[in-house]
Amino acid sequence: MAFISIRRPAGWDAAIAVAAACLAATAVARAGELEVLHYWDVGDDAKAAQVLKATLRRQGHTWKDFAVSADGNGFPLSLLRSRVLSGNPPSAAQIKTPVIQQWAREGVLADVDDVARAEHWDTILPKAVGDAMKYKGSYVAVPVNVHRINWLWINLRVLKRVGARVPATWDEFFAAADAMKRAGFVAVAHGGQPWQDFLLFESVALGVGGPDFYRRAFVALEPGALAGPDMERALQTFRRIKAYTDPAAMGRDWLVASATVVTGEAGMQLMGDWAKPMFQAAQKNAGMEFACVPAPGTAKAYSFAVDSFALFKVNSPAKIKAQKDFASDLLSPAVQQAFNLAKGSIPVRLGLDLAGFDQCAKLSGAAFDAAARANTLVPSVSMSLPPPIEDAMRDAVSAYWHDDRITAQATMQRLVAAARLRQDGKSVAGGR
Repeated sequence: MAFISIRRPAGWDAAIAVAAACLAATAVARAGELEVLHYWDVGDDAKAAQVLKATLRRQGHTWKDFAVSADGNGFPLSLLRSRVLSGNPPSAAQIKTPVIQQWAREGVLADVDDVARAEHWDTILPKAVGDAMKYKGSYVAVPVNVHRINWLWINLRVLKRVGARVPATWDEFFAAADAMKRAGFVAVAHGGQPWQDFLLFESVALGVGGPDFYRRAFVALEPGALAGPDMERALQTFRRIKAYTDPAAMGRDWLVASATVVTGEAGMQLMGDWAKPMFQAAQKNAGMEFACVPAPGTAKAYSFAVDSFALFKVNSPAKIKAQKDFASDLLSPAVQQAFNLAKGSIPVRLGLDLAGFDQCAKLSGAAFDAAARANTLVPSVSMSLPPPIEDAMRDAVSAYWHDDRITAQATMQRLVAAARLRQDGKSVAGGR
């Protein structure tokens, strides 16, 4: 075999060394710190956060936790406001959509339209989600996942034992609940905390009135919807469910309520998809049979909440580069898959293959895509209303649930009054 010798030009090794040094210097110059406020420090949430951190580090950047609070208390948000007002904000913060809009109005958020245009966010995101991430037409925040709110979880062994069928309508729901109650089961697992009361009511309102009514009431805040016949029917249906819960529900944590479905003490629970890991674990460890189906009357609708990051204006090219890379990472197919597999939610990016996801996630993903096409996606109230209005409405609905003396008419008037609230200048510090 003949070997051909290629002589290197004079100075070749020196040139290579210089080029390598330049590339290394460029990489260092572009590497930046991303300081992030988030709420993912335990369990599956922490595993999901590690996906984001590892992805950013592979690009040469560093991740710094600004503040982490698993219970979402107000301290990190107060600290966030102090830092923003002092001119030293973090690069990104996990906060609710209405609060993102408030920060945008204060002129402190950065837009990432260049990333959005290059990666076609208007195409890969449902319009309802994309619009929530924009301020005056520009992207100032990025979503990373979707949680479905309008789920009904059922212990199938309880359902079979009482001879009932999986309900698709409210009449079928109450027929199944009656059968469970007669057989000595708690038909509906519930925790009597205000946020759980309101979450339950959201699914009832969507199932009774439909997506158009829901948007008129909880997005547009139309008085005619908040105090109209559909709202009255929704409130009446909501109160009817109370008879199928148990007296110990007052103040109960949602995890404890879910556990009663796992053990077979209770038959059904209306709760978002964050309840799924408990049922999956019981299925694996104890052979539990469960169903995840849309809340009655909501098969063609999808009430969603997304985790999203607002992007604050930062003052160095390296930090800006890290921030833009982070924005791009969040919606990349690889991160969407890995993050949501870890967290138990589903990708917010449309059209991804969910072959590796569980059956409930696949059902959720198909429903999410279908609702996006049919314009039946609706935001959870926490996604659509500023915190003061959400708080006032939640208090009104929870009071109605806990006090049978309060009428539907009085509650509707409280909802109308809540819709008239206007935020003061401090409201951006509240709400996740």
